Amino acid sequence: MTGQDSQHTSSSHSLVQNLRQQVMQSLPFSKMAEADVDFFLKQSREAYFAPKERILAPADGPPQFLYLLRQGRVSGRRDIPGIEETAFQLEAGSLFSIGSAFANRPVSTIYSAVDDCFCLLFPVTAMRQLQAQSKPFSDFLSNRIWGLLQESRTALRNSFASQALAEQSLESRLGDLRLKKPLTTSPNTPLREALTLIHERKVGSILVCEDEQTIVGILTRYDVLSRVTLSNLDLNTPISSVMSTGVKTLSVDDTAEMAGLLMSRFNIRHLPILDRGRLVGIISERDLFSLQRLSLSNISSAIRAADDLQGLKKCANDIRTFARNLLGQGVQARQLTALISHLNDVLTEQLITLTAERYQLNRSRFAWIALGSEGRSEQTIATDQDNALVYADGEDEAQRVIYLRFAREVNEALDACGYPLCKGNIMASNPELCLSQQEWLNRFDRWIEQGNPEDLLKASIFFDLRALAGNADLLIPLKELVRVKAAAIPRFIKLLAENALNSRVPLNWLGAIEPTEIDGQEIIDLKLQGTALMVDAARIYSLAHGIEAVNTRERLAAVGHALNVPEAESAAWITAFEFLQTQRLAVQISETTIKGNPNTIDIKQLNSVDRSILKESLLKVRALQQHLQLDYVR
Repeated sequence: MTGQDSQHTSSSHSLVQNLRQQVMQSLPFSKMAEADVDFFLKQSREAYFAPKERILAPADGPPQFLYLLRQGRVSGRRDIPGIEETAFQLEAGSLFSIGSAFANRPVSTIYSAVDDCFCLLFPVTAMRQLQAQSKPFSDFLSNRIWGLLQESRTALRNSFASQALAEQSLESRLGDLRLKKPLTTSPNTPLREALTLIHERKVGSILVCEDEQTIVGILTRYDVLSRVTLSNLDLNTPISSVMSTGVKTLSVDDTAEMAGLLMSRFNIRHLPILDRGRLVGIISERDLFSLQRLSLSNISSAIRAADDLQGLKKCANDIRTFARNLLGQGVQARQLTALISHLNDVLTEQLITLTAERYQLNRSRFAWIALGSEGRSEQTIATDQDNALVYADGEDEAQRVIYLRFAREVNEALDACGYPLCKGNIMASNPELCLSQQEWLNRFDRWIEQGNPEDLLKASIFFDLRALAGNADLLIPLKELVRVKAAAIPRFIKLLAENALNSRVPLNWLGAIEPTEIDGQEIIDLKLQGTALMVDAARIYSLAHGIEAVNTRERLAAVGHALNVPEAESAAWITAFEFLQTQRLAVQISETTIKGNPNTIDIKQLNSVDRSILKESLLKVRALQQHLQLDYVR
């Protein structure tokens, strides 16, 4: 054990009181009960370390203590074979040796005092006891970065809460809501009896069940007009003859957000809720509307009802207001970007539908392709257009011209709705991006085979693709070619990795944030220096391992499994990505851009929690890049 123990190896009552006030300024102690904080302090002893003195190293074996840095600074240095030596710096309030103490293995880092340091040494044996009795302490040890993220989200939610129109979060578990008891009947019930029940109970639907639990269909008020009244159907007809089948359901553990997405995607207004397969309630579009006055279903319904550009422009503004409200609720970046992307999809699809009708296009003959962040369902508020168009083989040149005119009109209409034209011309109206299926196959094949710098750039945009409207089957051969061929050509993966590693995380050798100074502001670009680096790494690993997922969060989880890294490590990647995305959204929604860049922040304006988690997140980004370097570049 290095360092000199202080004279008092046990903590007096007055000392505990003074230390408690200090340590409760940082996580996890700020969330812990005073008695548990006191337990930590009473079990700890203080040690002093002189400048440049080694505190802990791999050669010391499994650590016997958790170290709480009470005063001073500590540097951590990792020497990983095959990559440059990396370092980071810890400040007062930091806990270290957590992972190694947990796993009973030596640390992988050499910790040294930068200046005069005082540390509280908390025995690992006592750590197990405190972990059992204090949930905040246990949660923090399991995933420190997640604990910081929760703290950051709370602060962010509070800052936007006054703007939020929502009365209850879309993250609410359906089982925690006041679900209505569903009205049910059997398949043989005459329509007259079923309609009488709907009228008497003043509900919008009736479920058709066998054995009172097995749902076989549903009849809603909206069905009655088209299927019964206008068809002049005999009211003695069994309800099974007119009911809708294939009823969508959710469980009590699903969220209100999932209910809204399902209703919007399938244009339905009622969802039965199950608990372990047993019918326990039903939720309607109106119920969700009461949770969120500007609701997902409300906006998507308005989009689908819009029949001109002016109506769609209003809906686009509603999407941005909706996003601000959700951020005020504390909705996570993953959910928020998925909701934004979904509503943008609905708006774009409606615009394509209206425009295709004017051009008399057969939607089975083409597909509108979403690329980049839209292709990954990760759109933020400030997003330009990245799209393309594929059409069936056999079309003549005259038809190609029509597709280009159609695409130009859609691109310009999206621009009018607040989705700017792509400065790099990555749009379907570009003749180079409006191609037949075979032309796209040839192009993808050439990009993978040649792998020159321009091709690598295109691969990073075009290989995150999905069909947004039209015939999605046209993209199946393209996705399959990428999945099979990219993994089979190591040179292509290596070039992608080298290209991705040209961009570096804004951390200095000691692991401190290294911003760019502009007019007295200390600037970090959260996209170019953060999320984009994670997106690139996740894509490269997915291509190398034939992973079909396109969404970055899903890719990171699948990559962690493919690389056989500890689950806590891949979870930390995801959490870091989540935080960086959340900060981008906060900047964009608050419209506090710097030099017109919607992805930049002045780190001097961050609170202490956000500054800490920003550094933690960037360290995770750098660790992911180091994985990439070890696997494909050295």
